[in-house]
Amino acid sequence: MTNDEFRKSFRFSFHNSLGLAVYSCGVQKCAPCHSWGPAVRDHYLIHCVVSGHGAFSCKGKQYPLSAGDGFVVVPDRIVSYAADHKDPWEYCWVGFNGTDAKRLMDLTGLLDGEPVFHMSDKGPENILIDLCNRPVSTPADNVRMEAGLLEFLAELMDHFGKHAAPLGNGYEYVQKAIRFIDYHYSMDIGVSDIAASVGISRSHLYRLFIRHVSMPPNEYLVRYRVSKAAALLESGRLTVGEAAFSAGFPDQLYFSRVFKKYMGMPPSHYLAASLTRGKEEKPK
Repeated sequence: MTNDEFRKSFRFSFHNSLGLAVYSCGVQKCAPCHSWGPAVRDHYLIHCVVSGHGAFSCKGKQYPLSAGDGFVVVPDRIVSYAADHKDPWEYCWVGFNGTDAKRLMDLTGLLDGEPVFHMSDKGPENILIDLCNRPVSTPADNVRMEAGLLEFLAELMDHFGKHAAPLGNGYEYVQKAIRFIDYHYSMDIGVSDIAASVGISRSHLYRLFIRHVSMPPNEYLVRYRVSKAAALLESGRLTVGEAAFSAGFPDQLYFSRVFKKYMGMPPSHYLAASLTRGKEEKPK
């Protein structure tokens, strides 16, 4: 093949899952010297090399890679990678992010040390290729994509991972706070209520969320409410105002502003697109 060939590739426009969302995935046979970067990504990206050769560069170091190897791109880290000029690689990849992404990546062990790894068998590669071959036309398909990503990360944990950090690092408070948000997001709650529910101060809760979730608790709450509102709008049963109030936004103007910020379009446009999709998916 003389040109890059995408055997399978998906790129998702919206990421409705707060905890973990697939941004893109695919299998690519690269042309000689095909390259990307130097640049940064805003999400995690894991590549597994299926065949051929190439090189990955990060932090001023270049890593030659071949079949059975892989590399990890971390958000906001400058990297580049390029296919060999004689024997260009073919690789499969998945890009993802979410509030659970960093914790899960920590458990794989791939964030420790070098950003490259070698697979002793084809287990992770096969799961990733299967993930790339899954359809993505319905909400159920998207859920299955997230389940496939979890299976892939679990396989990496089996190969390279470490045991979960013991209680005492504060993550148990974050878990309790997230459960409280899940149960009470539609009510008039704020960060003080969340902190009180787990028995710690606002400042301590803030530090723990930054450490374990990579965002402050107030942003997590807003994102969570937006994701719930988006799901309600996708159902096509509620108006924008009804979805906003149901998700804990009594101020519809504020809701419209934050919804557009996180979803890339006003809620009215999102609802219209959902209704159009619903009509197209009805059996004829």
